[in-house]
Amino acid sequence: MRLFVGLDFPWETRQMLASLAGGVPGARWVSPENLHLTLRFIGEMPLHRAEEIDHALASLGQPSFLLVLTGIGTFAKGAHEMSLWVGVERNPALEKLQAKIETALQRAGCPPDRRRFTPHVTLARLRDPAPAKLVAFVQGHNLFRSPPLMIEHFVLFSSQLGKEASVYTPEATYPLLAAG
Repeated sequence: MRLFVGLDFPWETRQMLASLAGGVPGARWVSPENLHLTLRFIGEMPLHRAEEIDHALASLGQPSFLLVLTGIGTFAKGAHEMSLWVGVERNPALEKLQAKIETALQRAGCPPDRRRFTPHVTLARLRDPAPAKLVAFVQGHNLFRSPPLMIEHFVLFSSQLGKEASVYTPEATYPLLAAG
């Protein structure tokens, strides 16, 4: 199983994000049902390891929290823009949750994640986008800001690579503690 841990969003939030799509030739927009925030990519795991990971994640205790999606940006590899994303307002509760997940996964035998956690929601994958259109899109949407979202759970997803897009399936949902 190819696994990752993430936050899913209410349908209204997914629709709001999907409404940003368009105007960038060379962009493959993520479908609304696949919009999420990855907390930790795990990778391929045999079923017995997936069960150990599930058990480790189920033991985390963390209060629910508010999250605001804000800003637009790109990730590049060398001189090539690779993806277009919506960022996240700095959030200590999100960072704490991500750190707890990382620790739990390492205890379950997963190797440490070498990449720095950069919370974002991928809107599109880019292949030779028109530079002027990409710049115009980022500048035209850089003030994007979602209403505060109450994050009350996180999810262990499996991912199956498809021809057009990956299919993400929630395998387990882990509730956060009621805030307050």
